[in-house]
Amino acid sequence: MHTCLKQAGAASVAEAARLLRAGEVVGIPTETVYGLAANALSDEAVPKIFAAKGRPQDNPLISHIASLDMLPMVVREVPGAAYRLAEAFWPGPLTLILPRSKTVADSVCAGLDTASVRMPSHPVALAVIRAAGVPLAAPSANLSGSPSPTTAADVLADMEGKIPLILDGGACSVGVESTVISLAGAQPVLLRPGYITKEQLEDAMGCAVALSDAVLHKLKDGESAASPGMKYKHYAPKADVTILKGSFDAYKEYMKSHCADGVYALCFTGEEPALPCPCVTYGRADKPDEQAHALFSALRELDARGAKTVFARCPAQEGVAMAVYNRLLRAAAFRVVEV
Repeated sequence: MHTCLKQAGAASVAEAARLLRAGEVVGIPTETVYGLAANALSDEAVPKIFAAKGRPQDNPLISHIASLDMLPMVVREVPGAAYRLAEAFWPGPLTLILPRSKTVADSVCAGLDTASVRMPSHPVALAVIRAAGVPLAAPSANLSGSPSPTTAADVLADMEGKIPLILDGGACSVGVESTVISLAGAQPVLLRPGYITKEQLEDAMGCAVALSDAVLHKLKDGESAASPGMKYKHYAPKADVTILKGSFDAYKEYMKSHCADGVYALCFTGEEPALPCPCVTYGRADKPDEQAHALFSALRELDARGAKTVFARCPAQEGVAMAVYNRLLRAAAFRVVEV
């Protein structure tokens, strides 16, 4: 299969919609990361996403809609809390988990009785969904387990020959996947942190939101992933990544004693001159928005530069920085060293 990379515009959006209606998979931009989209109502189309990504079938997918009118295609119950969150944050990087409808494809839900849904804010994503006329299941458009793509070139690097079309809508503005909150139980539970924070969710809902243990820890053996991004190792470059938790002085001393061929520092912008080994940066220490925007491209750069071992500076663990820490934890397979 030949993969076409086309600038997003009226003609390429129409072509994408035609392919999606025909049961094909298309790479599309969203504000979070690029997505690998297929008709979320089709159990013939959705498995092609899993095949292209090499993704385990027990990892559920998020369905993307362009209007609230599409919600009943994906979920069967929409409580008041869901409407409050939709009013506050949609279109935007927030995914809601609710009881699933009968029309959404079984393969989207990975055997669960819930479905994940969001309304992206990227104009190209919205245009493609509207033109296709159906919700689109769309996980990140990368090979499973590798860093998520934040440019169309990233998608092409992973998906060339696997899908017919990628729409180039520019670099993603957010850079990490959406916040995921479950409203399917007695209490709202944050399953995956993102650009919309736990505090913002609580303010919008007027109630406490529980934090899933899987945000900062491995899933227990045999435990199902209720949300994308909960698997043990995810977002990882080819190098072995270890997070170093502690002061910059302690980090610097650790790097001095561990510097060798193939060893890289994944550090904050401005710290490079003080470090003894090659560096890749992912934003300033006090700017979690920058870190979120830069993290996945930094992980891909480490691969491009042939890094074998990476020691990463540890971000904060609240607000947007919690999303960055969550992604780094999985990229590092939960290897964290106190320094």
